[in-house]
Amino acid sequence: MNIRDRKVLVLGGYGLVGTAVCRELLAKGPRELQIHSLRAEESEKAIAELAAEVGGATLTGSSGDLFGLVDAAATPRERIRSQLSPLGDGDLDSFLLYRVLAEAKADIVVDCINTATGIAYRDIFRTANKVLSQLEGDDTVDPETAEQLLDALYMPRLIRHIQVLYRGLIDSSAKVYIKVGTSGTGGMGLNIPYTHSEEKPSRVLLSKSALAGAHTMLLFLMARTPGAPITKEIKPAAAIAWKRIAHGPIYRGREAIRKVDARPREIGATFSTFDPDAAILRDEPLETVFIDTGENGVFSLEEFSTLTTAEQMEFVTPEEIARYLVMEIEGGNTGYDVVNAFDNAVLGPTYRAGLLRHWALERMIELEREHGTWSVAFEMLGPPRNSKLLFEAHLLRLAFSTMGAVRQATPEQVRNALDHLVRSRPEVGNDVVAIGIPILFDNGEILRGPKVIVPADAREEAVSPEKLEGWIHDGWVDLRLANCAKWIERFRAITEEVQKIPADDTSSRYVRTSRFWNESVGIQPGKIVGWLLSAEEKGWRIKS
Repeated sequence: MNIRDRKVLVLGGYGLVGTAVCRELLAKGPRELQIHSLRAEESEKAIAELAAEVGGATLTGSSGDLFGLVDAAATPRERIRSQLSPLGDGDLDSFLLYRVLAEAKADIVVDCINTATGIAYRDIFRTANKVLSQLEGDDTVDPETAEQLLDALYMPRLIRHIQVLYRGLIDSSAKVYIKVGTSGTGGMGLNIPYTHSEEKPSRVLLSKSALAGAHTMLLFLMARTPGAPITKEIKPAAAIAWKRIAHGPIYRGREAIRKVDARPREIGATFSTFDPDAAILRDEPLETVFIDTGENGVFSLEEFSTLTTAEQMEFVTPEEIARYLVMEIEGGNTGYDVVNAFDNAVLGPTYRAGLLRHWALERMIELEREHGTWSVAFEMLGPPRNSKLLFEAHLLRLAFSTMGAVRQATPEQVRNALDHLVRSRPEVGNDVVAIGIPILFDNGEILRGPKVIVPADAREEAVSPEKLEGWIHDGWVDLRLANCAKWIERFRAITEEVQKIPADDTSSRYVRTSRFWNESVGIQPGKIVGWLLSAEEKGWRIKS
């Protein structure tokens, strides 16, 4: 994509890589560059630093925690529920990430936030040990500790982050999303000797790597989703350095390390990690030479020398990352997009499997006829809506045989035929309800088994019209008039689709031709529901 005259949103634009990315982007003449950072003063500082390089671009800023809610005053329990509850359309605007994307309406979104670190460094291990300690005491866990454990769960937070990101990108009509990711270990293996002062090997550091891998896989899925923006990720596998070299006070986090006056003393019978009497804290900070590596903190001369020497982590500069990133946005092939690498490395559908599929289906049809049975759905493929649709198509097959007969019928005729079928041949309905899928008749009666899959785990739940319609949509065979009319329209849509194919076109361009449907053999539920999942549910594969 041409960056000139486009709006670009850079998430984490104040950071080490983010600043280099902003500089590289500004050289391409965007219309507007919006810099988002965790704190307002950071985005303001980034804008001030880049003011001399803007060219004709407008610089704007935004701030806030993109892993959190718009309501900064939300309680811990509200935040946890926002991560663990099902995500509805009405919930999206409560997430700051969605709000920022929706309001920015950027053509290009560059994500320089270290997502894996932000999620993994909540340290589930320490919190889990607190829970275990309480359970070993009196078998009870105090609410605050339980909330801390729930808040530290990695996967729900990462999944929700991607869900909100995807919807925000779609709803804002973003064209390109590119992520600066991480390997978690700077390109080193399980023997990595650097642990951010944790135990070795660090479980938290490995959690970061695990999250980074899961994050990449979710971006790989987003890249394969119809309608999603072009999705890429550059994943540096080395230390990233540097932002500045200076002499001054040394900060750990946001607090300066203070000098101390300490004296030798006996170890004693007990030992405490924190002992204010062990040394006198002086007012002056520890000052020396340091190199600032941005989000990864500051290192001493010798730490940096150790880290970047041969066979250690070594390093890559933020300017190189920025250059490759912009090349990818513009359509260049740097070889560093890991989403594309996944795309080229994964094993997809094969020619052999295509041949064997035909034989497998043939053999299953032979066995159906041999045993006088129908193999429709077991509710193991899921969701229950798939089983519902397969059984509805199957009942139409039993009642009408062909799609043509259904197309020519009225909704009333279809309803009456299906009602008569299920009532006159009890074994037909019993095969459906045996797997947990109820059948709803047009008069409001229900045929069901002892266990129903939808709704899940309901206990004397009140039935409202809204709930009932949701259940029917998600997993009940629906014999009501309106749904019968819908099936007629579906079969007519299939016919219209076939009729649009030129009669003399025998090329490889079309898949679902009249030969594909082969209506003379009758209704084929698997083919029909496969088409329906693509046409109605928008659940199709864009790469084979």
